[in-house]
Amino acid sequence: MKILRTGMTASLMACVAALAGAPVAAETYIVAVGAASNSLQGRSAAKFAEDLRAELGDAHSVEFYADGQLGDEKELMQKLRLGTVQFTLVSSIMTNVAPEFALFDMPFLVQDRTHLKAIDAEIVQKQLAPKAEDAGLKVLSTWENGFRQITNNSRPINTPADLDGLKIRTPSSEWRVAMFKEWGANPTPMSFSEVFVALQTGTMDGQENPLTNITGANFQEVQKHLSLTGHVYSPTYLTTGLQTWNALPDDVKSAVSSVAATVQDWSLAQGEAADNALVDKVKEAGMEVNVADKKAFIAASAPIYEAFANKVEGGAELVNSAQALAN
Repeated sequence: MKILRTGMTASLMACVAALAGAPVAAETYIVAVGAASNSLQGRSAAKFAEDLRAELGDAHSVEFYADGQLGDEKELMQKLRLGTVQFTLVSSIMTNVAPEFALFDMPFLVQDRTHLKAIDAEIVQKQLAPKAEDAGLKVLSTWENGFRQITNNSRPINTPADLDGLKIRTPSSEWRVAMFKEWGANPTPMSFSEVFVALQTGTMDGQENPLTNITGANFQEVQKHLSLTGHVYSPTYLTTGLQTWNALPDDVKSAVSSVAATVQDWSLAQGEAADNALVDKVKEAGMEVNVADKKAFIAASAPIYEAFANKVEGGAELVNSAQALAN
């Protein structure tokens, strides 16, 4: 269902559409995210909405909502399917749509942003996006969420042994939970909007997120240690409902695709530029920062790759294909 701005009632418009035998084009498109408005996810979505508004001109309007105003990622995905929201950014929860998206939960897989763009073009769009379509979703582009780092209130994390027993919030991702269990932590999936209070009250000892999300949600105010692990590159996917996409006029589809491509480049560049600047920001806020021993984490991650290859059909081939694109 699209949001319409006409003089007709919704019921009358539905009758007209039924008689015409074709869906009625929406004039208002809603872009909504569950992420904080000042996080990179929030800013990327805002730029997409702004640029799409400019591209479409006066023929259509675009509304933008952040900070979970219209729901978290799970709720927004349902709204995509219903058509009450037209575009959102979905991150780690995409593994609940199709297990193959857990490719991005494999530790230390993505080497840099150039590698990410190659994976998007050759694997996401050609192999993973069709899996999302089977679930009623259309993945339009892969943008930056970022390389994930660990924060906590107990101690610096140099090796997996330092995570022993710590309560770490993770996204609702089977593989992220498995990863932190393998490393000795006590991982707990939790909605992003609940994390600040959980850290503040001690319900959680720590969490893991890209720096843009850490600072966007002001976790530096309630965390003592930032450990630069870079253990996972977490993308975010510009996504719409499949029915919504199929019903869009060709000119709107063209505008969305064009804007999505330019915002992808902008988003990746913003993430790269933020890496150093945000480390300085959390230091200024009083956090202690250390660089983790990545070799120790990589060595401890072999069982995750083995489990992915055994559990996800074609998992080993996906990993091999992604790694080959880094060459």
